[in-house]
Amino acid sequence: MIDKESFFRWSHVSRETMERFSEYESCLVEWQSKINLVSASTLPFVWHRHFWDSAQLAELVPGTARSWVDLGSGAGFPGLVLALLIAERQPFTVHLVESDQRKSIFLREVIRRTGASAIVHTGRMEAAETIAAIGICDGVSARACAPLDRLLGWARPYFGPQTLGLFLKGVKVEDELTKAQKSWKFEFTRIPSQAEAEGTILKVEHLA
Repeated sequence: MIDKESFFRWSHVSRETMERFSEYESCLVEWQSKINLVSASTLPFVWHRHFWDSAQLAELVPGTARSWVDLGSGAGFPGLVLALLIAERQPFTVHLVESDQRKSIFLREVIRRTGASAIVHTGRMEAAETIAAIGICDGVSARACAPLDRLLGWARPYFGPQTLGLFLKGVKVEDELTKAQKSWKFEFTRIPSQAEAEGTILKVEHLA
């Protein structure tokens, strides 16, 4: 189980970035009492269940990536975590798409308090105005958003020829892949999650 100190060691972030994560944690705990951002049972394990689960994607983000979109951001996982981590090493902006107004306000508050390089878009990810505002990105991420076949449909407008998809999936990943391949053409790689024993990072490329 990853705690705050081990997150600091294993993620190799600066102390300044670690302070930003601590501010993120404080904001999450404060706002959780007002709105349901994460499962209450996971709050004591936020460094493992949410920060580390999201942070493991950072090593898969190409050094050439400059723009990213996170679909159904919720409390900011994994998109806001990536915004804090990747900005340490390269110019990088994450578009956080969230339809819930209250969660969007929370995300903006975390951005204000941490200085994260992120932009919040309050609206549906499949809405024409959202797609027009963001456009094609270098990468797309999502966690606990939707089954893969539906998620790929929402992600497709943000995909260009070189776009990378990083999707955190659970025990039903094989069933989701089988169903998605009936409607979509894509290349994929399964990467075991470092945070969840039954979790998988699904790396998706050349989506059509």
